[in-house]
Amino acid sequence: MIKKALAHFFSIIFHPLFISAYVMAFIIFVHPLAYAIDDQRAKILRFISVILCNTFLPLFAVFLLWRLDLIKSPMLRNEKERIGPYLIAMIFYWWTWMVFKHHPDSPPIAVHFLLGAFLAVCGAWVCNIYFKISMHAIALGGAAMFFCMLGFNDPFGSGFFIALALLATGLVMTSRLILTAHTNFELWAGLFIGVLTQYVAWQF
Repeated sequence: MIKKALAHFFSIIFHPLFISAYVMAFIIFVHPLAYAIDDQRAKILRFISVILCNTFLPLFAVFLLWRLDLIKSPMLRNEKERIGPYLIAMIFYWWTWMVFKHHPDSPPIAVHFLLGAFLAVCGAWVCNIYFKISMHAIALGGAAMFFCMLGFNDPFGSGFFIALALLATGLVMTSRLILTAHTNFELWAGLFIGVLTQYVAWQF
């Protein structure tokens, strides 16, 4: 009972739609060089824009689809129910990436990460045509790869952040297995997509 409760807890805390907000919070508020501006109001507004487009609006869209009986459950338990939410998330994630890409104060690491997040959703949508894939694993795999790339390409990169990201990834993937939400293949496929898309994004 306690094991399943913890699994639910980690699955909620590290919900796929929360991960980009967590990483962007790190970039905006923790990284000492990424946003070399003293205007805290500007930083907060940037962070709010990420939460709005990458977290709140996709969640609200899923809620509307559920209330309109277009999907049976907001948990999106099968491939068919995930088609619409994936397309909606793709639009919002693309928009966030484009806004940051064209803003002169946006640091390259933020643009890289947001591009990777957008590509990850695209990859999830393609995979969803053929099989169910773990959105949790995709999101955490992308975050882990981001911190790995940061560790090798940024002066502020640290093994500590990499270790935290890997720990979170392991906890969440184990939690999804405990809850029987996914098979091993679905989890590892998700992890692969998350890692691959984030790596590709760093090449641009």
